[in-house]
Amino acid sequence: MLTQPTLDQLRELRFHGMLQALEEQDNTPDCASLSFEERFALLVEREYIERQNRRLTNRLRKAKFPMQAAVEDINFRHPRGLSKSGAIPLFSCQWIRSHDNLIFTGPTGTGKTYLACAFGQKACREDFSVLYLRLPRLFDELAIARGDGRYPRLLATFAKTDLIILDDWGIAPFSHEQRHDLFEILEDRYAKRSTIVAAQFPIKHWHEIIADPTLADAILDRLVHNAHKFNLKGDSMRKKRTPSSSPDNKV
Repeated sequence: MLTQPTLDQLRELRFHGMLQALEEQDNTPDCASLSFEERFALLVEREYIERQNRRLTNRLRKAKFPMQAAVEDINFRHPRGLSKSGAIPLFSCQWIRSHDNLIFTGPTGTGKTYLACAFGQKACREDFSVLYLRLPRLFDELAIARGDGRYPRLLATFAKTDLIILDDWGIAPFSHEQRHDLFEILEDRYAKRSTIVAAQFPIKHWHEIIADPTLADAILDRLVHNAHKFNLKGDSMRKKRTPSSSPDNKV
């Protein structure tokens, strides 16, 4: 029979998983046949799982993914040049432990953002901190932060995040200020953290997008040479079936 003070203490300590498991054990007659060590192990396991789930939920919330995506749901059947042999070995996230990068390039609709978010979600599940950023909005935020004094704090946040996703890379040529912002972010992360880039244009065009030969060399040196690269191709995966091809619209 459980005593209320014990339950209250577990609740005060925020051992919610252990509390729930203990109440379940008290209402399950079969648990009486278990030894103290076995019952205690079950309580600890429940608390551990509960805390891991809370941590994962918190990491996913902080990552700010724009969509739900998972590596297990990646479509390898669509003809876009994404091979299982190239992608599946990365599911382990060893590339993050090695501080490597991922680069997805290809036309609109080939699934670059989905893939970036899927690998980001897997990183969250592997206990890494992740942050999704659209480059145009990031530059706007940094410009504002520079004016209100938050700029150093933002750079420090980016520097300590295990994985940053930079989406919509190179939609427009970078300004002088944006080039320097990007260099500062990547310099802090080089050989210490990992970055995913999703871009419409192939890497060979990034020099002209960055629009400064010296900084372009420095940025690409910190981003490309230790990166796993996927150049996607083909038609947009967003294309919907035409009404005439729908089974509900008979001719």
